[in-house]
Amino acid sequence: MPVIHSADSRRSTTPNGVMTTLASPTQGGAAHAVWRVDMPAGNSGPLHSCDREQVWTFLSGGATVDLDGETYGVEAGDTIVLPADLSRRVHSHAESGFSAIAVAPAGAEVYIPGGVTAEDACDLAPKGTDRIVPPWMR
Repeated sequence: MPVIHSADSRRSTTPNGVMTTLASPTQGGAAHAVWRVDMPAGNSGPLHSCDREQVWTFLSGGATVDLDGETYGVEAGDTIVLPADLSRRVHSHAESGFSAIAVAPAGAEVYIPGGVTAEDACDLAPKGTDRIVPPWMR
């Protein structure tokens, strides 16, 4: 299907924000997953890695991105390229939160560097050394 109407977008709520799938292999038959990230003010995503490159463009607000030991500040209009297999964690600004559009190749898997313990993981997170394709990227 070449058109995916807004009402048909898949939304996945996590403890840190909402991921809205705009296109993916199972939503429109796309070769890339494209999703919107809406993270409220003061929230942080989990520390994780992805086996494929991701590109995020920030639409509103701002964030701090920890990427393989370096810290980058991003604001509305900025784009950050997240290389494959580097640990990353995104922290929304305390005063604004953010909205961003993200893109990754189909089949991209996320994992937790060094594994994760049960108390650290939400229901959507990979467990231990597992690798998963998150719902918004399927």
